[in-house]
Amino acid sequence: MSLILCIETGTDVCSAALAQNGTLLSLRESEEGRDHARKLASFIDELLKENDIDADELDAVAVGMGPGSYTGLRIGTSVAKGLCYGVGKPLIGVGSLQSMAMVALEDYEAGIIECDPIEDVLLCPMIDARRMEVYSAIYDSTGKELLPVEAKIIEPDSYSDFMPEKQLLIFGGGAHKCSQVMNRAKLAYASVAPSARGMVKPAHEKFEKGIFEDVAYFEPFYLKEFVAGKPKKSPLSR
Repeated sequence: MSLILCIETGTDVCSAALAQNGTLLSLRESEEGRDHARKLASFIDELLKENDIDADELDAVAVGMGPGSYTGLRIGTSVAKGLCYGVGKPLIGVGSLQSMAMVALEDYEAGIIECDPIEDVLLCPMIDARRMEVYSAIYDSTGKELLPVEAKIIEPDSYSDFMPEKQLLIFGGGAHKCSQVMNRAKLAYASVAPSARGMVKPAHEKFEKGIFEDVAYFEPFYLKEFVAGKPKKSPLSR
């Protein structure tokens, strides 16, 4: 049995979910910018109160481990680790692209996404990076990773050599820039946003297998090193 709080803050979406035994109980999320620190605390409090649960009754806390926004990932990780330390529960890391793929599979089952039969489709979630770059990976219809997470420059022939006999379903924050340059056959596009609901099943599977992160040393998967811009010199400085 598992009662898991799931947290996803790696993009403009701030999302938190409460799940039991791999089934979603409650969800809170917002796409209104990156005020994640304030919203996340409120979402967690609402989820626990709505389900009449104290934090120490959780069995684990799961966090979206990236890739994504440096600041967003730091916020989610800090909150998740703080909860784990506070109530003495294990931490579970779930890949943010994997959880997006799970959201897409749920939306297909609900009839929200139209594409070829899902068994004949490859899932390509994308998180927008700078210019024509995205963070992406490819999964099959069971959620198994076929192409690992990478930072990729989008070009007209991107992914053309990867199992071309199947339809490639592209979705997420980087899908729009792809649709502008990639118009080949066997490509489909869908609107799918990152959500903590996509973490529910992967987090439960890791809990059942006892796959936990070291709370003290866990760091998000940034994929790229964070580079802070240098402040401009004041015209009065010497």
